[in-house]
Amino acid sequence: MNKVEICGVNTAKLPVLSHEEKRELLQKIKQGDPKARQVFIEGNLRLVLSIIQRFSGRGEQADDLFQVGCVGLIKATDNFDLNQQVKFSTYAVPMILGELRRFLRDYNAIRVSRSLRDTAYHALRVREELTRQKGMEPRLEEIAQAMQLPKEDVVLALDAIQDPISLYEPIFHEDGDALYVMDQIRDEKNSHEQWLQSLSLDEAMEKLSPREQKILHLRFFQGRTQMEVSNEIGISQAQVSRIEKNALRQMRKYL
Repeated sequence: MNKVEICGVNTAKLPVLSHEEKRELLQKIKQGDPKARQVFIEGNLRLVLSIIQRFSGRGEQADDLFQVGCVGLIKATDNFDLNQQVKFSTYAVPMILGELRRFLRDYNAIRVSRSLRDTAYHALRVREELTRQKGMEPRLEEIAQAMQLPKEDVVLALDAIQDPISLYEPIFHEDGDALYVMDQIRDEKNSHEQWLQSLSLDEAMEKLSPREQKILHLRFFQGRTQMEVSNEIGISQAQVSRIEKNALRQMRKYL
């Protein structure tokens, strides 16, 4: 991410345009001047460069992100409306971010259903459009209302396409010691209480006869019905039921 040259562009020598220069170039672009369009895009490459810094540490090549960001910049340039009292950067940033997020999601190892992706992409387009109209980031309720969908559906779709982060992602540093994401997550399935209960259950099962252990294993660990267990063991369903109840009664006493 600290490369000076990206995609053949020397980022240390990128031009900077003043507000007046941008407005003048935009007016020429609307008149169909291709040279003005080229100058304007090159004069805003620093904007792309600053945005791709947000995606550092994800294993993506800076060159790839820069190219995708440039696509967003070009779209913003071609669709920007001078009549709206909005800075170009305010309009362009969501467009560039949208292109980068779409790129990262399309190449994400975690697969998301097509319908959820379509809903999420639609929500992002609506957000970009509302941002362009209002000159500010819209609230989630406004996006859902514009899409004529429940807010919960929009939240679910947007959450589904979020980029995963590593459990070892540092989120805080103090005196050289890092605090990681995994340090803030509680494991409900592998708590000390669960571990002790599992250990007690194993010990209680050992108090039963081999037939009782097999019946409980088939019933509660493999999800078999009493009829299926009776057919496998070769006894009646009534006998299975009686043995099962007796075994559970013994285990309750032990536990």
